[in-house]
Formats: sequence, structure tokens, C-alpha cells
Amino acid sequence: MDATITLGDLGLIVIAIALIVLICYCIFLVRNLIPAAKTLNRILEDTAKITGAAADSVEGAKEIIDNVGKSVSAVSGALKGKEGFIQGMASLVKAVTSLIGLLNDKKID
Repeated sequence: MDATITLGDLGLIVIAIALIVLICYCIFLVRNLIPAAKTLNRILEDTAKITGAAADSVEGAKEIIDNVGKSVSAVSGALKGKEGFIQGMASLVKAVTSLIGLLNDKKID
């Protein structure tokens, strides 16, 4: 029994083989992407923790800078006679205690 294969049949066979190869490549690609996606998710979670800690530190530093600025202006005003010296020193002590508190928080982390 002779079977004749036309060019159209040959083209369909080639397309079917190419489709099977493409499906195999897609399966291997997805199989390799799943661990990469899990790793990327862990990295993004760590990044979120780090940026949260950095934001907290920036807020603490901003508070300290504000306290120091107020203290310096208070001491400057006291020296010029515009404000009581004791109030200026109290502001300075408050700024120093804020700085010590921030440093203690860093040591705990």
C-alpha cells in the first residue's frame, strides 16, 4: 500500500512538530520561572522591611534635627536676651535625649 504525502500534508506535519517543540519550551520556561518568581518575592519582602526601617530612622533623624534647631535658636535667643536661658537649655537637653534614644534604638535592632 502506497501512501502519498502532498506538500500541504508535509506543511501540516512540520507545523505540528514545531507546535509540540514550542509547547515543550514553554513548559521548561515556566518551570524555571517559578523558583525565580519565589526568590524575587522574598527579595521584595526584604526590601519592604529595609525601606520601612529606613523610613523610621529618617523620621527619628528629622525629629532630632528639629529639636537641635529649636535648641540652637533658643540658646541663641537666650544669649541675645530674647528668651530665658533655662528654657533654651531645657530644649538642648531634650534634643540630646532624643539623640540618645535614637542611638539606643539602633543598638537594639
